[in-house]
Amino acid sequence: MQSTIQRTGVRCIALLSVFMPVAAMAQQFDVERATRAYLDLLQGPARSQSDAYFEGGYWLILWSTLVTCLAYWLVLATGFSAWLRTWATGRTRRPALATMLYALGLTLVTTIITLPWTIYTGFVREAQYGLMSQSFALWSFDQLKALVIALIVTPLAFASIYAAIRRTPRFWWAWGAGLTWGFVLLASAVLPVLIAPLFFTMSELPAGPLRERVVKMARAHEIPAEHIYVADLSRQTKRISANVSGLGPTVQITLADNLISRTSSDEVAAVMGHEMGHYVLGHVWRNAAWYAVLFLIMFLAVARVTPAIIARHPRWRIEGVYDVASAPALLLVATLVMALATPFENAIVRSAETEADAFGLDVARQPDAFALIAIRLSEYRKLEPGHFEEMLFFDHPSGETRIRRAMQWKKDHVPGATMIKPVLPSS
Repeated sequence: MQSTIQRTGVRCIALLSVFMPVAAMAQQFDVERATRAYLDLLQGPARSQSDAYFEGGYWLILWSTLVTCLAYWLVLATGFSAWLRTWATGRTRRPALATMLYALGLTLVTTIITLPWTIYTGFVREAQYGLMSQSFALWSFDQLKALVIALIVTPLAFASIYAAIRRTPRFWWAWGAGLTWGFVLLASAVLPVLIAPLFFTMSELPAGPLRERVVKMARAHEIPAEHIYVADLSRQTKRISANVSGLGPTVQITLADNLISRTSSDEVAAVMGHEMGHYVLGHVWRNAAWYAVLFLIMFLAVARVTPAIIARHPRWRIEGVYDVASAPALLLVATLVMALATPFENAIVRSAETEADAFGLDVARQPDAFALIAIRLSEYRKLEPGHFEEMLFFDHPSGETRIRRAMQWKKDHVPGATMIKPVLPSS
């Protein structure tokens, strides 16, 4: 019996000698060292430029808010809003049509007032940081198309909200929030089929290994994959992107051509796993629920504050909130509320992005490719922010956070995970 015990012991020791190296390798995988190896890929002038670009965005929140509020204040203080109201009501006896005419005029005028700021933030600054791919003429044409869309949507939104103000003066803010929420959902539904094609050329992803990989991932999670589109984002910017957009019958998968040309197949799979996570986890509807709350708070604040502002400025010649000439005052207060709500709005989006990251890692199983994507995105997102900086200003997890989570996932889920020396392929 003793010899049997000895033989059993020898066998156990032999088995342990086989499995111990694997266990030791897993224990040797250092998440912090692996994370730092990726973070060090973005250094020197490239890191400085990325930080400067993103940190400048913090100030853009403030300055954009001030520029927008100034535009609305000028329209009110000069009496233009009251004049435009009088002009619109003189053209038709129907309140809805008069409201829509007013909305057309207000949209055009405020667009002109803020045009220099729009050119700086949308074109000049992007070109300064090497992110702009199109000429000023082509950029301007895209802005013109966006203006045309605004001239269609804004009058409809104004007519709906002012109808609610006139019919339910006590609770119009609740109706206004609901109507705005409805417009946002409608925009989400029509974005891939009606709006995106106005700005990008959409073509089918060619047959081949990449398409087969994306289709397999989509079908495994019951995501419609009859059509997988490629958008020519490269004609506008060097950024990489992909999405699963739309609602119900309009859901579609779209990859930016930059993503395909600048990254490997594994990186594309990592990105698509993330984007599919938004669809599978129902983030569109969950985020919509949070935005419904945000809109309610915003409209309630507007309904409480705006009447007092109007009462203090009789020279504006506005009769009350129900007067369409009050629109710039309503929008001014709404702009301030939304600016103050930026951290809350960022938290809503960042929470969904974090969940989608986890889903994508589980689906694609490409932690190193995911880390490389985080570095590529950090060409225009600050890579290593402070804790409170990330909490206040980031609507996505920072590159550092994403890489560390990817490396932790690698340690936890990849048998015998080993340290590698990452290399960012040129693109």
